[in-house]
Amino acid sequence: MAASSRSGISGKIWGLAAGIILVIAVYTAGWFYAASLLKEKTLAILGEQQRNGVTAECSDADYRGFPFRIGLFCSKVAIDDRDNGVAVTFGALRSAAQIYQPRHIVWELDGPAETRTSHGFTASSQWQNLQSSLITTLGGVERSSTVIKGLQTNIVSTQTQQTINLAVADTEAHLRQNGADLDAAITLKDMVLTSAGLPQTLPKFTAVADVTLSGKAAMLAGQDGGKGLYGTQGEMRQVGIDLGNGQLLSVSGPFSIDDEGRISGKLKLRVDKIAAWRDQLKANLPQAAPTIDTASKMLSALTGGGDSASLDLTLNRGKVLVGGFIAIGEIPPI
Repeated sequence: MAASSRSGISGKIWGLAAGIILVIAVYTAGWFYAASLLKEKTLAILGEQQRNGVTAECSDADYRGFPFRIGLFCSKVAIDDRDNGVAVTFGALRSAAQIYQPRHIVWELDGPAETRTSHGFTASSQWQNLQSSLITTLGGVERSSTVIKGLQTNIVSTQTQQTINLAVADTEAHLRQNGADLDAAITLKDMVLTSAGLPQTLPKFTAVADVTLSGKAAMLAGQDGGKGLYGTQGEMRQVGIDLGNGQLLSVSGPFSIDDEGRISGKLKLRVDKIAAWRDQLKANLPQAAPTIDTASKMLSALTGGGDSASLDLTLNRGKVLVGGFIAIGEIPPI
């Protein structure tokens, strides 16, 4: 082969190599520039929440994942909502998004979570694993899904010192913007509630909630002005407890929450397997057996002696009324 031919081929190889090196250099510079901008944007967004009375801190904020991912890492996360009197701290946060699909973000959060409120209780939570994914838009978060394994929560009333322990084997939460509304579906599987000094009133159960909050899509993007659930109207498609074997208690219907956190609404309560519920509650609360028998007989009478019943419930600023006029209890403000 002639020397000129060899030098021509060699020149092309060197040119290709130089091109590859240039692309890598530009990509690397672009990645770190994008990471720098994202870090500044994240900290700016956290700072903007102060206008809503919310202070958020991402300790040791850093972006990692080069070359094909980019994600925010924090050694600790803290949120302080001064207007609503809630402060929460978490462990380390790890997140990642593929460079070719930056709108899809997956993240993990470590425990413990410590919550303090001005409403008279504190809570401490730990879990085996917490993973989530979310899809973002230019206006914030479009939808998210979260899975928690082995959740353990301890809640203490600072006023009465009453303690409630909550254990959930599997937790799933799905949120999505639906136009101006927010759809939420939550499942707490194999849940156990215990309280110091009180009998266990229920065995292991599954709790479900399927709710739409009207005009609250901005909550998912953190752009609701800090109002949270106050001033909310919505629809409960199903909020209930399932003990298995057909033992289901659920409520559904429209509701609202005023600016003081009091709930109102016109709901339908449905109870399936009344006899099984009666026997279960009597076994756990023998001292309340007469009251439980009376309630089960009333429910059965509504269906002509059947084993399922439906009741109309009216919530009037927290007061619970059966049939619109028989008061049976009160729900405290949220």
